[in-house]
Amino acid sequence: MDNDQEGSKESSGRTDLVSEDGKNTKSVLCERCGSKVLCPAMAVFTEKELFLPSMRKKSSPGTTEGSVDGDTLTAHWLVDDMLTFENVGFTNDVGRIKYLICADCEIGPIGWHCLDDKKKFYVALDRVNHA
Repeated sequence: MDNDQEGSKESSGRTDLVSEDGKNTKSVLCERCGSKVLCPAMAVFTEKELFLPSMRKKSSPGTTEGSVDGDTLTAHWLVDDMLTFENVGFTNDVGRIKYLICADCEIGPIGWHCLDDKKKFYVALDRVNHA
């Protein structure tokens, strides 16, 4: 099936991004402007299903009221201190959630943070580049 092939391709593509101790081997960069979000070895790879709205500029109008386009993503970099980030911004609260965005170009969300847990900041691998 196509889904199996995609899953194995994704997993094998991650081997060069994750060190033996589970940390990021490369810098994490904004897909749009290239700004550095995280330095190497500052985050731990984790799998957790999180819904992130579709990426768009902060100034673009919202979607139809009541419906939000987005993706459920499972591969994330986990950061336990917001001061670890080189460059990240946060949206206003959406319920008990703050979304992470690029602080330079304001594209996002690239990640997710629940206000109930001050030590968990998730950056979706599919929403960033690595170099």
